[in-house]
Amino acid sequence: MNGDSSIRELRGIGDKTAGLFHRLGIFTLRDLLFYYPRTYETMEAPVPVRKALFRDRAAVRGILTGSPTVRYVKKLNIVNAVLRDEEGTSLSVSWFNMPYLSKSLHAGAQYVFYGNMKGNGPYRRMEQPKLYKPDDYTALSRTLQPVYSLVKGLSRKTLQDAIKRALESGWMPEETLEDKLRQDYGLIPLQDALREIHFPEGEAALIPARRRLVFEEFYRFIINVRRLKERVEQEPNTFKIRKDPEVDRLIGLLPYELTGAQQRTLKEVTDDLLGDRVMNRLIQGDVGSGKTIVAFLAMYMTALSGYQSVLMAPTEVLAKQHYENFCRMTEEYGLSLSTVLLTGSMGAAEKKKVYETIASHRADIIVGTHALIQDAVHYDAPALVITDEQHRFGVSQRKTLGEKGGSPHVLVMSATPIPRTLAMILYGDMDISVMDELPKNRLPIKNAVVDVEYRPKAYRFIEKQVREGHQAYVICPLVEESELSSGENVQDYVRILRAALAKDIRVEALTGPMKNDEKEAVMAAFSRNEIQVLVSTTVIEVGIDVRNATVMMIENAERFGLAQLHQLRGRVGRGDAQSYCIFVDSTMSEESQKRLAVLKESNDGFHIASEDLKLRGPGDLFGIRQSGEVSFRLADIYNDAAILKEAEEAASKTLNDIVLPAEAAVL
Repeated sequence: MNGDSSIRELRGIGDKTAGLFHRLGIFTLRDLLFYYPRTYETMEAPVPVRKALFRDRAAVRGILTGSPTVRYVKKLNIVNAVLRDEEGTSLSVSWFNMPYLSKSLHAGAQYVFYGNMKGNGPYRRMEQPKLYKPDDYTALSRTLQPVYSLVKGLSRKTLQDAIKRALESGWMPEETLEDKLRQDYGLIPLQDALREIHFPEGEAALIPARRRLVFEEFYRFIINVRRLKERVEQEPNTFKIRKDPEVDRLIGLLPYELTGAQQRTLKEVTDDLLGDRVMNRLIQGDVGSGKTIVAFLAMYMTALSGYQSVLMAPTEVLAKQHYENFCRMTEEYGLSLSTVLLTGSMGAAEKKKVYETIASHRADIIVGTHALIQDAVHYDAPALVITDEQHRFGVSQRKTLGEKGGSPHVLVMSATPIPRTLAMILYGDMDISVMDELPKNRLPIKNAVVDVEYRPKAYRFIEKQVREGHQAYVICPLVEESELSSGENVQDYVRILRAALAKDIRVEALTGPMKNDEKEAVMAAFSRNEIQVLVSTTVIEVGIDVRNATVMMIENAERFGLAQLHQLRGRVGRGDAQSYCIFVDSTMSEESQKRLAVLKESNDGFHIASEDLKLRGPGDLFGIRQSGEVSFRLADIYNDAAILKEAEEAASKTLNDIVLPAEAAVL
């Protein structure tokens, strides 16, 4: 076997199981070994029933009071049993469609049940708990259990068994870092790191394994970014864009005055468009700082010079919002400008019409999703490409558009508040403009950090806001209840809110696993106020701009990074009405209170990002991962900021000393 061998060659993986692995992007042995755990589970010592809080994931040890009973509800087989802990408190446990347990569990025997606690007072229960003999649980509690992202039908055990067989297959990837580099930065060999990341002997062994893999991820990324910068800097500006007085006329017609940050950024973009080299610039602006109008002014300037502009958005809803806003401004200010929309969901005939409009240059501004870089699209002099939110415009996309007509200027807009020191490393190939001011007429969001007892009051407040014509978001960390993770989940929360709110208030769910057309339909309905309360995972972090939404309620806020919470909060406060953000802290621990106080006291994303970095500290192995547009398999720019800086130093030395192969492996 070798790294390119199919996972089907591993014992126990047939066509059906291989299909499940394929859904995770795992096709070969190499894919399998580099499919890292997303976190690790530590099996805590058993606690008395009364000390396990509602929805806590806990272990309870006790004696089975009697033989299990079995009952049938429709096609469901339910096994019920009762455990009595050392304090004499009872715990009801049940399993669905696991009838064999009724024969393997014995009255009077001692067990440890591990799962999510439900119910209150004397009515405590667990559903589908894991079951251990006390000695087995004690042995397990001394270990770290990897937790992987899975698909339905694929268990953690099946994945771990496959990884174990891959490690025993006789093939292991060759070392990818030079001995001197590893020695200089104290990095363990790659093979050792891969074994430990999947089967850690303990935290002391896991830390250096993870550090090695994170370091290389950053190191390869930075080298590729620097190479891209060199390539871009050599590309001459072939577009004769001029500064037209029409742009100043439009600025004068706007119903507001541009902030100092907007004026400064517009000048930097204009200088790039008129310069000798193609632009490759990142606009890093806080939520609501007005990046879009700067982009529109740049596109208008490009159109006045006879060239096309392309704006690529991450979702169809956001693309449509941009398109409608640009059309409205064109009509309102009497601009000589033609804008078209192109998305994947359009019908064939509709797409063909748009293709012809683009190719014949009857469109100055083309707005859409990734449908914009399909083979069927042919532009006429695309001079400026803008990507919004989390889509980093890569080499392949630039090459695609270049083949359609020249090397375009590239502008990337990001609302992720990354501290400047880290942004300089991550976006080393780009010039950076920072927009750190909000429009003067924007009302600051009112924030509250509350415990779970506040929920009924929060529901009444949401209903009051809806009665005033507004809308609300509720964010949960989970899609559905999980035996591996505790916390509020979207499916249950939708049912809770439908019961708590008036019947005429429509509550719907939005989650990542939903099909794209379903997600688009829900977001569109929310945009039209056909849905008043949207219960969602962090999938709404980008892609929805509903100015009528005034309430953001985030459950289990302690589980998210501060920068991510700020991004979520940015979904409200986009209109003229006062907006509110309610952070529900289910632990109210001293640590979480300290972190969430930063959000309560500030709406400044860059300040929050800097504080988040300080509060994390180096080497926070189990720290909260951020989502964001720079996505790594294992690394996290906040938890691993110190490693990122080391990797940047190493990459700089490498590029100064030697020339790496152009297609350096990226782990």
